[in-house]
Amino acid sequence: MNVRTAAVWALVSQYASFTIQFATSVVLARWFIGPDELGLFSIAFAAITLVAFLQDFGVNRFITGERDLTPEKLATAFTISVVFAGGIAILAMLAAAPVALFYANPQLLPVARIIAASYLLVPLAIVPQALCQRRMDFRSNAMIEVCSALANAAVACTLAMRGFGALALAWGAFAQQAARMIVAQWRAGVMLPWPLRLTGTKPIFQLGGTNSVQAICGSITARAPELVIGRLIGNAAVGLFARAAGLALQLRLLLAGAVTGVFYPAFRQVRDRGDPLGPPYLRVVAAYTGITWPAMAGIALLAEPIIHLLYGPRWLAAAPLLTWIALSQVCYVALPLNTDLPMLLGRMRQLIRRYVAESATSVVLLALAAPFGVIWVAMSRLVHGVIFVGLYAGMMKDMLGFSWKGLLTIYLQSAGATLAALIPTALFYGLWDSPDRAGVGQLLLSALLGAGCWLISLKLLRHPAYKEVAALAGHLRDALPGARPAPLT
Repeated sequence: MNVRTAAVWALVSQYASFTIQFATSVVLARWFIGPDELGLFSIAFAAITLVAFLQDFGVNRFITGERDLTPEKLATAFTISVVFAGGIAILAMLAAAPVALFYANPQLLPVARIIAASYLLVPLAIVPQALCQRRMDFRSNAMIEVCSALANAAVACTLAMRGFGALALAWGAFAQQAARMIVAQWRAGVMLPWPLRLTGTKPIFQLGGTNSVQAICGSITARAPELVIGRLIGNAAVGLFARAAGLALQLRLLLAGAVTGVFYPAFRQVRDRGDPLGPPYLRVVAAYTGITWPAMAGIALLAEPIIHLLYGPRWLAAAPLLTWIALSQVCYVALPLNTDLPMLLGRMRQLIRRYVAESATSVVLLALAAPFGVIWVAMSRLVHGVIFVGLYAGMMKDMLGFSWKGLLTIYLQSAGATLAALIPTALFYGLWDSPDRAGVGQLLLSALLGAGCWLISLKLLRHPAYKEVAALAGHLRDALPGARPAPLT
């Protein structure tokens, strides 16, 4: 499967999974799950995943990035995955009681235990899914992600309707991991880590050590806000923050996250050929910023009507949080693959130093912001995003060999496209209804006209993403039954 076909399947996976997860979140939030219950689940999930994110231990990246993956190396990787990931899952289960005690909330205990138990299923999915990615079989990857999302939605909605509250979300997470394991095993062929093999572990442990530092730091950065808010402010505030952060992250992944898994093996092929990495990386930056920046800025500007129309009036306090969190995503996509490419190219020490600095900065900003309220916590995410760009930009330039001029040119083009996309929304606020009164018609028309202005500006600005968007649209059109291949210009 070539890169563009893989990207199409990745997009199919991301859009289908997003649709399922998004529809589920709307149904649950409007009728069954309130901020307090979501906050309870979010605290338990954040606390458990601080430990459980270590499960991968770099096995996925080892399998997808190894130059010569022999059956012996694969067996060793599978053994390490099961032993290490299984141990982490048991540790997560043991952590459930201390978490409930720390927050002085006995309701956290069963929720945390169910979430922790779900990670017992993860080891048998890691290696099969990594093999699918290595061979660029993103059709199988799409099936894995869509089926796991459907399992989560079915279980969570069924139990929520029966009044299980936060436990419904926990059992949904368990069902998601179970489905991922079953489908991954099916698509890769039933794979069991037997016989166990522990020879040749050095390269995996080298990569795993770096991956573990990244997992710890990334987990702290991602989950610390909910944990701090839960401790200092309360469950309802956690629920509001989680709703805003979850929506912003889902929409960002919808636009950019789908193809990240495609680019890693694709860059491995470029590396193995000995070709320069700078030019393809700038094309990736152009695709990420040219598409994601306008969308995130649009969400920030439309935050209040989006929250009101999707989730209802009891969630309106999440709107200003969504504005700041969506703007922070602009920074996080400015330097894509900032973790994957240094690992692929063996820049472990540089990467670890930046992980630690990024994580420490996040914690310090949270400690300074939390006493002033949850809105300040959301604002701190944007400050952290700016620092993130400063931390990684120099390393990426030195490692990949692109020019500052080339990167800045792309940023300016993407910023121009972003401003163009915002014009209809800003005009409608002045000529139609203000954000607190905007209805569905205004929201949809703003988005539609904004998309049109964005596409026109991409072409006028000669943005590199325009050709990619046009080519991808043509590829999708040609894939439809009965379609006649024709170039899109």
